[in-house]
Amino acid sequence: MTASVVPPSAADADPTRDVTPIRVLVVDDHELFLQGLQTVLETEEDISVVGRAADGQEALTLASGTTPDIVLMDVRMPGRDGIAAAGAIKRAVPRTRIVMLTVSDEESDLFEAIKAGAVGYLLKSIPPHEVADAVRAVHNGQSLISPSMASKLMVEFATMARGGEDRPRAHAPHLTARELEVLKLVAEGRANREIARKLFISENTVKNHVRNILDKLQLHSRMEAVMYAVRQGLFDIE
Repeated sequence: MTASVVPPSAADADPTRDVTPIRVLVVDDHELFLQGLQTVLETEEDISVVGRAADGQEALTLASGTTPDIVLMDVRMPGRDGIAAAGAIKRAVPRTRIVMLTVSDEESDLFEAIKAGAVGYLLKSIPPHEVADAVRAVHNGQSLISPSMASKLMVEFATMARGGEDRPRAHAPHLTARELEVLKLVAEGRANREIARKLFISENTVKNHVRNILDKLQLHSRMEAVMYAVRQGLFDIE
């Protein structure tokens, strides 16, 4: 299937529209699933599907041309797979946030996707109506991982921490005690609302802390920050 750019809908072209739609690129090698995903997303007034592709190379080409806010992408595809494409897209369009939407529940795929720059990893068993909510959450700066995969990621983080116990630490930018608290809760897979409730602060304050953490570490995503913190031994993973 040839990659395609989706023309804007009439609603998107309406000059009286108050909300700028979240621009999404969808990528999957199964045409039926791809069409269904596009249909689900286009029922949402605040989301616009700007293109769709059948493999990682097409995804890179379209992402470079359309600069989407979000890329929803499968892991296993012919040619350049989703993980390789994620890394290439992050280099070409750093502001784009990538979410893997896949049937693969392999720990290795999850971890490699995060290392490649993905900020979300969702299984295709997710109810269709939750896909749009996931897009909005990621667009608002959150990282999303299916609950069954989050526990596997915690195990991987713990393994990383144990493996790095005897290695000398490079100098780490200073994070405040509160920033470390927030980052540890991010590592536990907690959403902004949960973090706010746990620390008795507002969601906006959580977002500010996360933004400061990323600025200090010069990283693009919450998961990258967690991986950095684990490698540096900035907090313990149980």
